[in-house]
This record gives sequence, structure tokens and C-alpha cells, in this order.
Amino acid sequence: MAEGNQSTVTEFILAGLTNKPELQLPLFLLFLGIFLLTVLGNLGMIILILLSSHLHTPMYFFLSSLSFIDLCYSTIITPKMLVNFVTKKNVISYQECMTQLYFFIAFLYFFLAFVISECHMLAAMAYDRYVAICNPLLYNVTMSYQICSWMVGGVYGMGFIGAAVHTFCMLRVVFCKANIVNHYFCDLFPLMEIACSSTFVNEVVLLCLSAFNIFIPTLTILGSYIFIIASILRIKSTEGRFKAFSTCSSHFSAVAVFFGSLAFMYLQPFSVSSKDKGKVSSVFYTTVVPMLNPMIYSLRNRDVKLALNKLFQKKKFHV
Repeated sequence: MAEGNQSTVTEFILAGLTNKPELQLPLFLLFLGIFLLTVLGNLGMIILILLSSHLHTPMYFFLSSLSFIDLCYSTIITPKMLVNFVTKKNVISYQECMTQLYFFIAFLYFFLAFVISECHMLAAMAYDRYVAICNPLLYNVTMSYQICSWMVGGVYGMGFIGAAVHTFCMLRVVFCKANIVNHYFCDLFPLMEIACSSTFVNEVVLLCLSAFNIFIPTLTILGSYIFIIASILRIKSTEGRFKAFSTCSSHFSAVAVFFGSLAFMYLQPFSVSSKDKGKVSSVFYTTVVPMLNPMIYSLRNRDVKLALNKLFQKKKFHV
């Protein structure tokens, strides 16, 4: 190609979730409702854990971190998607394009960091349940505040390192002419789809890191639950077994929904990845899962219900 005919992309246009005008308003209202529930649920969970002294335990320390992660990457994704439902593409200047490109890279970096962090946070929570059920007498020693802090720090560290690797690989890709990203946010597969240069290295890195960030937490979770189930089966009383199982049911539900949608999205070759399937799967782990997690951990959790009741009683007393 002649040098004069080459063009470098300075902005990306998000195609959105659908191109059908009649669906724009209903979808806007639906995802606005989901986003409000997500913000209220996760922010409410964080505040409740901070204000309730009997929730200052390792399990709820991890849960507040999980709520923070859900809140962050939902806030990164959903507002932009809502804007796409009600606005049309406008012509912007070169300087504005450069600014947009800069924020696009920052957006991609932080989104990946929080998704990877959630994978490892769920694994840390599984280990917490394993220690609580299999070694209850050593729980306070094994899951001390210092150890929990190191675990959470490690989770965020892996998240940001993984995101940095993906972003560095994406920065080396050349984009020309095509600038329409067939998605509602700047995900890796849709970006590689419109690249002009080779994306082989990106595909290999994506597959390897996705396998690591899904399989390692999954093996940790499975290993923890094998020991948990073995310990529960040794409990003679039916009531004791039920109580032990109930402490893990919420975490297991959250794991199944999140890892199921994530594996469906990323653990397949780039060539066989369906655009529509990718969008549906992405909706699950970027908008639905962050909304469901506070509900899963609050509606079926006796400690959270008790903390809410105490909080409301204090409010009534002060009024």
C-alpha cells in the first residue's frame, strides 16, 4: 500500500449492544435500573460492613473488597453503554480524538484489572471458607488481618499486572481505516478484529493469561470445596451439615455465574468467537454479576440481615 493511502485511527466508535432503534429506549431503562441496583447494592454492602462491628471478620473483609471491585468495573462499563443508547456519533477535532484515545487506553487498563481481580478475590474467599470449616480453631491465626491484607493486596497486584500486559500488547497493534468496535465497550477480541497488523502475540498472551486467571482461581476454589465437603460429611448431625453448607452456598452461586460467563467469553480461539455470543456473555459479567453479588450475599446471609436490623433499630432510636 502506498504511504499516502495509509491512515491511522485516532478514535474508536462503539457499535453498542444493538443497532435496532426500537430497542434503544427499553434497553436504556433496563440497564439504568441494573446500574442503580448495582451501585446501591455494592455501596450499601461496603457501608454496612464498615458500620457493623460484628461484620469485621475476614469473610466480610473479602466481601467488601469484592463489592468494591464490582462497583468499580460496573461504573467503568455501564455509564458509557447508557450514553451509547441515547446519543449519536458526532464529528470531533484531532485534539479531542487524541484525548479520547488516551482515555480509551486508560479505560481498557482499569477494566481488565478489576475483572482479573474478581477472579482471584473469589478464590481468596473460597480459601477463607475452607479455613473456617476445616480448621475453625486456627481460623483467627490463619486468617489474621495482616494475612488478609496481603491476600487482598496480591489480588489487586495480579489484576493490575495482567491489565498492564494486555494493554502493552494492545498498544503495539496498528489500527487503520476501520474504527468501529463491534461491542458496547472496548474489549480485546473486538479490537483485535479491526487491527491491521498481526495480532498473533496478543491472541497467545490473551489465551495464556485468561487460562491462568481462570484456571488457577478455579483450582483453588475446587480444592477448597473438596476439603470443605469432606469435612462437612464427617459432621454427624443434619443441622450441623446444613449450617456448614449454608455458609458456602452464597459464594458458590457467585462463583458459578461469574466464572461460567468469563470462561464462555475468553477460553475459545479467536477465530471461533461469536460476536453476538461475546456481547451476551459480557453483559453477564460486566452488568448482571455485579448486581447479583450483593443480593446473593445479603438475602441468604443471616449475619447481614442481623446487621441491617440493628442499623435500622439504631436509626429509629435516634429519630
